[in-house]
Amino acid sequence: MKILVVDDEKNILRLYKAELEDEGYSIVTANTGQEALEVFDRENPDLVTLDIMMPDMDGIQVLRQLKQKNSQVPIIMLTAYDYRDDFSVWVSDAYVVKSSDLNNLKATIKQIFEKK
Repeated sequence: MKILVVDDEKNILRLYKAELEDEGYSIVTANTGQEALEVFDRENPDLVTLDIMMPDMDGIQVLRQLKQKNSQVPIIMLTAYDYRDDFSVWVSDAYVVKSSDLNNLKATIKQIFEKK
């Protein structure tokens, strides 16, 4: 299974890539919203983890565009801030608060893949 990890912090990308590859996933990354859209088209991932706060375009804008491109690809919103009351994130398949402990994210990914 291929996962696109989108985050503007390169150290987060490296951590998520290493941890998720250890779980057996193939990982591609993007550092900006625009790059995420390009990588999504090129790589055709099975799942996307998407940071909400990014400098060029926010994750909610990226989420909308990704869902327009392919509404079947699950998207997990990741953020250090609590956006659960923001209706726009409800379009995502899951919502995970960022943490250095990736167990919650890994469990969410596994749960989504088991449903597919």
